[in-house]
Amino acid sequence: MDLAALLDRIADDVAPEVGRGAVADYIPALARVEPGRFGMAVAEVDGAVHGVGDWERPFSVQSMSKVFTLALTLSRGDGVWARVGREPSGDPFNSLVQLEHEDGIPRNPFINAGALVVTDELARHGDAADALLAFLRQESGHADIAVDPEVAASEAGHADRNRALAYFMASYGNMRHPVPEVLDQYVRQCSIAMSCGDVARSALFLARHGVRNDGSRLLGLSAAKRINAVMLTCGTYDAAGEFAYRVGLPGKSGVGGGIVAIVPGRCAVCVWSPGLDARGNSVAGVAALDRFTTLTGWSVF
Repeated sequence: MDLAALLDRIADDVAPEVGRGAVADYIPALARVEPGRFGMAVAEVDGAVHGVGDWERPFSVQSMSKVFTLALTLSRGDGVWARVGREPSGDPFNSLVQLEHEDGIPRNPFINAGALVVTDELARHGDAADALLAFLRQESGHADIAVDPEVAASEAGHADRNRALAYFMASYGNMRHPVPEVLDQYVRQCSIAMSCGDVARSALFLARHGVRNDGSRLLGLSAAKRINAVMLTCGTYDAAGEFAYRVGLPGKSGVGGGIVAIVPGRCAVCVWSPGLDARGNSVAGVAALDRFTTLTGWSVF
C-alpha cells in the first residue's frame, strides 16, 4: 500500500474539517495555537515513516503522554492495577464525581485522576517525567525532545482541578508521594512537545506487541494487548464508544489536538489538528483516522 499517497488523499478529504472546533482555552498557552494546523504520520513496524501536512511540527502531547507513562509503569510490574480501574468513565476527564462514589479509585488510567495515580506509581522509581522523556527520546530518535516551558508554566498555573483530584485521592490513601511532587511531574509529562512523526515512532512498541525500536522488549504480549484494550475502551475521554465505532482502533487523544492510534502488527499513527469537539477530541483528527481505517480496511475488528 502506498501510504504516502494515502495520507495525501486523507489530507484532501478532511480539509473541510480542519479549523473546526475550539482550541483548549482553559490552558492559556494552548489557546494561542493556530486552529488551522493539520499533520498526520504513519510509522510502520519496519521503521518506515510517512507524513503529510504539519507532521514534523512539534505540538503539546498532553494526555497522549498517559499511554507511555502507563507502559513504563507496567514494565516495572502490574501493581498499579490495584489503584486504578480499567472501565470507561462516561464522565468528563477531570470529573470529581466518580472518585467520591468509588472511594478514591479512578475509573481508568487515562482520565486525569487515573493518570495522576500512574505518575505517582512510576515516581517510586525516580522522576516520572524524566523517565518518560528518556524513553521518548530513545524511541523517536530525537534527543532534543523536551518539555515546553511555556505550556508547563501555563498548565501549572491552572491546575486547581487536578490538584483537587490528587488531594481527594490522597485522603483515601491512594497517593504514595506528596501531591505537589506528583502534580509537578504530571504537568511536565503533559507539556512535552513532539511532532506526529515522533509520536508515531515512539508508539511502535504497541504495534509490535511490546518490542521497542532497538529490538528489546518493554512489555510482554499480554501487557501490550491490555494497554491497547484500555486505549480502545477509554482513550478518547467520554467519546470512546463513538471513536471505537467510527475508527475501530486503540487510540489516545490529548487536548493539544493530537491522537495516537495503533494498528497491531502493522503501524502506529498520529494525527494533529488543534480544533477540539465538545468532549476534547480533535475534530479533524477523528475524521482523518476514520478515513484511514476506511481506506486501508485496517482495524481490530
